[in-house]
Amino acid sequence: MNKRIEELDYIRGFALLGIILVNILALLQIGIPEPHTIDASYQRFLFLFVEGRFYSIFSFLFGVGFYIFLTRARSKKQNGYVLFIRRIVILFVFGMVHMFFQPGEALAVYAVCGLLVLPFFKVNKHVNLAIGMMLLVVFAVMGEKLLLTFPLILLGLVCGQYRIFENLGEKRRFFIFTASALICSGFALYTQYQLVPYEPFFSMIVIDEEGPIDAVSKFLRAGIMVGPVLSAFYVGLLLLLLQSKVIKLVLSPLKHYGRMALTNYVGQTALILLAGRVFNLSANLSYMGTLYICIVICAIQMVFSMIWLRYFKMGPLEWIWRVITYWTIIPLVKEK
Repeated sequence: MNKRIEELDYIRGFALLGIILVNILALLQIGIPEPHTIDASYQRFLFLFVEGRFYSIFSFLFGVGFYIFLTRARSKKQNGYVLFIRRIVILFVFGMVHMFFQPGEALAVYAVCGLLVLPFFKVNKHVNLAIGMMLLVVFAVMGEKLLLTFPLILLGLVCGQYRIFENLGEKRRFFIFTASALICSGFALYTQYQLVPYEPFFSMIVIDEEGPIDAVSKFLRAGIMVGPVLSAFYVGLLLLLLQSKVIKLVLSPLKHYGRMALTNYVGQTALILLAGRVFNLSANLSYMGTLYICIVICAIQMVFSMIWLRYFKMGPLEWIWRVITYWTIIPLVKEK
């Protein structure tokens, strides 16, 4: 597994597109939209199709990357566990710094969960699959988004153990998986849609000992519950689309975007806050306005990523992460 799996970069880039749509709401303190407006409709769209879906994909991919990193380290006769722990500590530091600007950031959570998942690397893949699925169902039913991170990362590790991304040519298997996920997603969305609040809402779950206490809380908790199902469908559909060389070429900006996922994830926060400060957008922007800002930011980052990777081997934060992990200076500039 020494060859880079491009499909993972495409999926990372795709996940970044969804994550920014949700993160911008808190970063710019977006208020509740007016009823019966396009902003209200867009809010519903976000919490039906985006919120929690792309975070789940990002968490899952971290688990896949976890497996690839340790496997490659072992193939090179390196102490993969020491390297991985050092890598996780650095990620945690990145996350804590990022948290000062983005309280809902995910890097520190991934670092903690990464350490918890580490003992499962040598556990039988069938056992890991059973544990991962069981915890995923339990935490989903509980409606605990943060707790879902652990089983999602574990299931990413499981996919590595089953070598799923090394056998992407098996189209029939992925078609069956995607079709099944589509059917389940349809049922899941229908269930959540029945709970859509009539009026626009503030995205906070309020619960007591008996569970969610209002319609909004029930709707949001249902979204967390069904989120991984939609995430699975999104990933399956994208992998099927990438079987076409034409679509793969059209979507190639996603590959570069995802290859610099750490840089672009942190960069999203920086650009959102910069735009908010320069144009005085904080608490003054509509829901649809956030969409336009996100489109501009993603377009800028995609162009930057394509240009950067033309001359450099990896993104700037990825390079710093790797240098400290291996404790050696790694060439950044591509050889001509």
